[in-house]
Amino acid sequence: MNLFLKGGEVASEEGAPESADVWIEDGIIKAVGHLAVEPEGARVIDCTGKVIMPGMFDAHVHFREPGQEAKETIKDGTEAAINGGITGVVMMPNTSPAIDSPTVVNRVLEQGRKCRIPVYTSGCITVGREGHEMAPIAGLKEAGVLMLTDDGDAVPNAALLRRAMEYASDFEMFFASHCEDPQLAGLRALNEGEVSYRLGIQGTPALAEEICMDRDIRIAHATSTYLHIQHVSSALGMETIRWWRDERGAKVSGEVSPHHLMFADEDIGDYDTHYKMNPPLRTREDNAKLLQGLKDGVFRIIATDHAPHTEFEKSQAFVDAPNGITGLDTAVVSLFDRFISQGEFGWDLLVKRYSAEPRRMMNLEVAEVVEGKTADLIVFDPQGETTFTKEFMKSKSSNTPFLNQTLKGSVDLVILKDELLLER
Repeated sequence: MNLFLKGGEVASEEGAPESADVWIEDGIIKAVGHLAVEPEGARVIDCTGKVIMPGMFDAHVHFREPGQEAKETIKDGTEAAINGGITGVVMMPNTSPAIDSPTVVNRVLEQGRKCRIPVYTSGCITVGREGHEMAPIAGLKEAGVLMLTDDGDAVPNAALLRRAMEYASDFEMFFASHCEDPQLAGLRALNEGEVSYRLGIQGTPALAEEICMDRDIRIAHATSTYLHIQHVSSALGMETIRWWRDERGAKVSGEVSPHHLMFADEDIGDYDTHYKMNPPLRTREDNAKLLQGLKDGVFRIIATDHAPHTEFEKSQAFVDAPNGITGLDTAVVSLFDRFISQGEFGWDLLVKRYSAEPRRMMNLEVAEVVEGKTADLIVFDPQGETTFTKEFMKSKSSNTPFLNQTLKGSVDLVILKDELLLER
């Protein structure tokens, strides 16, 4: 492959995009800058008015293989990622069977090697994610697991979690926590507040998330373990992370999902299950404060918590429908539409929080559009539009609030190594 991306704006985590051409040959970025002469034999792609930036990396996705392939296979999930400008993912371990042994890890990674982008996986803290017995952490590490989490549930036994953190420190493993007290959470249907009262459904208070968050950070701090808090939904939860990190020196980070930045419980309307997720959507005030926390650097990464479900499942009554929405097809475009195009933050924040830092957190090489680096980049058209029809999306499921909506922006090209993975 010999490509010459002409006249684009190259974005990085360091500042505003800068005008430059990008020449790629045999999977390597040969030059970045204003080239006086087009490289001989190169295919020229006019990128005038478009943004060239590193491929995104999603550190929190649910691919339903093994066990629930009707919702999503690993291959389908990675194609959805490519469709959205994402060139690497980390799977969560709540599959059937759970990713709690080297055997299942090997099975998952073998399927991942058949895909067009890298697939990594987390592993369980406890066997079967049941909270009773520590998973074989050394074996999981050796098999290729990047982090440990019982995502979908918190580890109920604090003593077991402490032992796991003490043990895993010898293997330099870090932990990620889905923070929730199940007794306080109740039905796990929606936020406790005016909307839950109006709809007549028991709500989940933010307290259920915040209490567990404080517990897990305290245990991690006592064991000198690095802990990452997943899908933070409340402003006070975010401030808990900030306080422990800044005031007590805890090795803790957090992530925020696009949907917790964009949507609130009031969007549920009359029982729209496309807005049903866990942790639930909170309030507009939480949206605004989480966004400010992202700008302030409280959140280390953006992650979608991509959670596909079948149309049949999501068409059930609100309380019975499963939690979660898809996010890989929609994340980059929606973040541009809602925030970058509105001047809320710039391309540098997107690249830092959704490309560079997720890779750093996983101890992977950071993708950069610089001379000498392996090509791992996307081309985005700010003047384009994307309509998220079922036919457009590559995920096997289409449970998203953006279904049949048209948003500003379009992912036009995805390039990884010497392959043009997507061209619109």
